Amino acid sequence: MKSKVARKAAAAGEAKSAAKEPTFDNRRARFEYEKLESLEVGVALSGTEIKSIRNGNLSLNEGFARVRDGELWLVNFTIPPYKEGSIFNHEPGRPRKLLLHKEQLERLTGRAAEKGLTLIPLRLYFKRGRVKLELGLMRGKKIWDKRRTIAERDAKRDLERATS
Repeated sequence: MKSKVARKAAAAGEAKSAAKEPTFDNRRARFEYEKLESLEVGVALSGTEIKSIRNGNLSLNEGFARVRDGELWLVNFTIPPYKEGSIFNHEPGRPRKLLLHKEQLERLTGRAAEKGLTLIPLRLYFKRGRVKLELGLMRGKKIWDKRRTIAERDAKRDLERATS
């Protein structure tokens, strides 16, 4: 049985190791699309894919999710090969299965079938040693919506500059 001091030290070590894990944001998706709702899902990955992600090799920009045969798959999501990988290295552009509950899948499938809605990965991060993906149900913005977003961002930046 661990002492109270040992438990605190172990918890602090876990917090430090969790802070070192990379987090990837899809900033382009937040600009191009309007988020209606989001959901945390798991991703089925192989060993060399995890190592490549931990090294910081990943791009979320072109990825999207699609329902195929009653399962949710992440498509156009490239993880570059792991440099130190051997002949067992992963295929960079393969579709990856997303892990979620059946009820969540049925609800997302119904919503994503609506015209103009798509499932886009917003953020990839580690949670308790596992890779999690924040998947957003998104609607594409029009040009005037993008201009409004830019104007709001500029006004917010000017306000922050004036106050500091």
